[in-house]
Amino acid sequence: MLSLIHILFGVQPKITRQMPHIPAAWQEVTFSAVVTDSRQVEPGVLFVALAGDHTDGHNFLTEAAQRGAVGALVQSTAIEPRRTELEQLERPWILLNPATGEGLSTAPVSTFLLIGVDDPLMALQRLAVYHRRQFTPTVVGITGSVGKTSTKEVMAAVLQRRFCTLKSQRSYNSEVTIPTTLLQLTPAHEVAVLELGMWAPGEIRFLADLARPQIGVVTNIGPSHLERLGSIEAITHAKAELVESLPADGVAILNADDERVLSMAGRTAARVLRYGLDPAAELWADAIESRGLEGIAFRAHYQDEEVYLALPLLGRHSVHTALSAIAVGLTLGMGWDDIVAGLADKNTQLRLFVVPGVGGSHIIDDTYNAAPASSLAALNLLADLNGRRIAVLGDMLELGTTEESAHRMVGRRVAEVAHHLICVGSRARWIAEEARLSGMDSANILVFERNNDVVDALQTMLRPGDYVLVKGSRGVALEQIVIALQRHPEEVK
Repeated sequence: MLSLIHILFGVQPKITRQMPHIPAAWQEVTFSAVVTDSRQVEPGVLFVALAGDHTDGHNFLTEAAQRGAVGALVQSTAIEPRRTELEQLERPWILLNPATGEGLSTAPVSTFLLIGVDDPLMALQRLAVYHRRQFTPTVVGITGSVGKTSTKEVMAAVLQRRFCTLKSQRSYNSEVTIPTTLLQLTPAHEVAVLELGMWAPGEIRFLADLARPQIGVVTNIGPSHLERLGSIEAITHAKAELVESLPADGVAILNADDERVLSMAGRTAARVLRYGLDPAAELWADAIESRGLEGIAFRAHYQDEEVYLALPLLGRHSVHTALSAIAVGLTLGMGWDDIVAGLADKNTQLRLFVVPGVGGSHIIDDTYNAAPASSLAALNLLADLNGRRIAVLGDMLELGTTEESAHRMVGRRVAEVAHHLICVGSRARWIAEEARLSGMDSANILVFERNNDVVDALQTMLRPGDYVLVKGSRGVALEQIVIALQRHPEEVK
């Protein structure tokens, strides 16, 4: 819960911050959460009205009030043009100066509070910084080109075995969503696990300034976002901002099997702990066994210890996910029993799901997003399965100048592991072409422009025991294919 005085004080610029007067009737008023999407407004929250490229949160103030928000963080100058609309509310409302609290003394506690600031996003970030500094959790920051959210989920599952742990929801990793996560911190939280996203140089450094991580984890570097940053080197520099932001008594946990990540060891004042498949790393794995949809098994080595693990995580690439979580657990003094128990939590498999499909098939839903590395990882999982293997692949977006070569690289791997290939989208045609050039029978390759055409083709093609991998960037919405092909629960015996 966030008190009214906490919010009014925290949203102000630090240099001019002053304590507002809060009448006795308002001193017990609290906010249960802070949200930036009017669709997430529930009774008791503070709604932050952000002006974006496509919509303006100020247009949803009356909706937020009707849904029970205690108040909203608004741009002061945006209220006058909406006065007539606000006057239609059943609740009274006031535009409140956070520095003075003027107007509260005569306002009933049912009043919809419009907290006026210069810029709601900057005010939200100031509030998050102020709130973060009231507590002393160990903050773990995670970045990388792919796998941040999966790593965060697995890591949180491990840490929850011993610590009261806060984790960012879904893929909340931006300048908007990191602040709302930080505002969920309470005195009870011992650890916070946050993924830090990147859209431009300097953003990870900014997010690190907000969150103040003591432990930084870098999973990998790849061509995701190449369209915006221009080169792999620029991406590497941007991701390195996390380890550069760590304090001297912090820990940088780096993937030793990625040369670009490993190079970051020289860019941090923190202690470095490397993980991977290389025995030169402080934490390393061997004896890796993929058990298909049953998970993975491997042997972990750390100092003089050797531990065998069998986990429900899918795909060989999950070894690195597990190792990064183990590294954080060991850094925080956890024992192997708790670490293994956390890794064995079946609820940690976030991105990739297996659902029953029409005709007795199995649909591997990996439609959350796609990049070259994650697509190859998914195909490696497909290769471990016994049955007819069908790859349904869509465009991979934001790859810049590597766009064609990346799709062709995936096509070569498809030819090695899949019996049938179905591509959808203009870029995915390169996958199909390269698969054919790599020896895949042309009769087993189909290319479509629409998801509906893919569904129609698979409806007649699928049979018992087939495994269908569906993967593409979020922008091509291949989840529509999964939904159409999934059998309803009452149809599954």
